[in-house]
Amino acid sequence: MVHSADEPNALTHIGARGEARMVDVSDKEATSRVAIAQGQVRMAASTLAAIMAGDAKKGDVIGAARIAGIMAAKRTAELIPLCHPLSLSKVLVDIAPDDALPGLTVRAEARCVGPTGVEMEALTAVSVSCLTIYDMAKAIDRGMSIEEVRLIEKRGGKSGEWRAAQGKRQGEKRR
Repeated sequence: MVHSADEPNALTHIGARGEARMVDVSDKEATSRVAIAQGQVRMAASTLAAIMAGDAKKGDVIGAARIAGIMAAKRTAELIPLCHPLSLSKVLVDIAPDDALPGLTVRAEARCVGPTGVEMEALTAVSVSCLTIYDMAKAIDRGMSIEEVRLIEKRGGKSGEWRAAQGKRQGEKRR
C-alpha cells in the first residue's frame, strides 16, 4: 500500500508511486532544532583500561573518536542519500567510560536553525565515533560491539519535543 505524504505517519521520503524522493522543505519555517543521540561500545574491561590509560597503539582513542564524530555530522548529507545538507551551528560529542558495560558511552548533540531536523546528524556523529573507537582499539579487542545507537531527544520544528522513554526502548516489551 502506498501512502500520501499528507497522511499522518506516512513515510515522507516515499512518493505517490513508491519511489524514493527528497522531501521539499522550501516552504517550511526555519526554527531552532536540537537532536541528541547516544550509543555504546562494549568491550573487555582490560580494553577499556588500556584506552583510558592511553595505551592504544593508534593513539588517543577518545580524542580521535570525538573529532571523527564532529566531522561525520558535518557530512551527513553526503552519506545519507535523501538527507538535506544543513548549516550546523553546534556539534558536541561526549565520550565517557562506563565500567558497568564495560565500555564507552558516546553522546552527540547537533544544533541548527533550519527547515528540517538534525536527528540524522546526531545519529551519524554517534555512529562514526563508535566505529572510530572500534577501529582504534581493534588490535586489543576484536570482540567489541557497537550497541544501542538511538535518538534520545529532539526539539524544534512542527513536531516539537520528543524524548525516548527512560529504562526501555520504544516498542520493546517488558519481561
